[in-house]
Amino acid sequence: MPIEVEVVSRVRELYHTDKADMVIIPGSEGEMGVLPNHALLLSTLGFGELRIVEGEDIVSFVVYGGVVDVRPDKVTVLADDAESLYELDMEQIEAARERARQLMEEGVAEDERAHIVQELRRAEIAAKVHQRAMKRPGQRIRTLEDEDEA
Repeated sequence: MPIEVEVVSRVRELYHTDKADMVIIPGSEGEMGVLPNHALLLSTLGFGELRIVEGEDIVSFVVYGGVVDVRPDKVTVLADDAESLYELDMEQIEAARERARQLMEEGVAEDERAHIVQELRRAEIAAKVHQRAMKRPGQRIRTLEDEDEA
């Protein structure tokens, strides 16, 4: 029996399926796996990779905080911010990472420091997730538009 999964950010629905076999969630206290008929759970999300396993396919997203609501038949991910692996622009990520590093080396005002550290963290997590996912066999990048065509 598959599980329904919905991934939503503050601005849009990123993904929806009713055919997932498993969901691997980057919780704030570490990764957790969710299978069909999982116990009820409400948890905070950390920064990391959200993976949705559908048969031999793995659909990946980078999430940056939020909450997840797990029910026996459905997982709802309400991300503060999220991007599908397909949306990641590695040139833009590398440029943001380098820009943040330069600003940190030059020294910045204390009130700007937290924002720059957060941007650097986001860029490094996105790069790490992209690199790891591209090495994974069975990695498949899909969007909502792909689902509409099916």
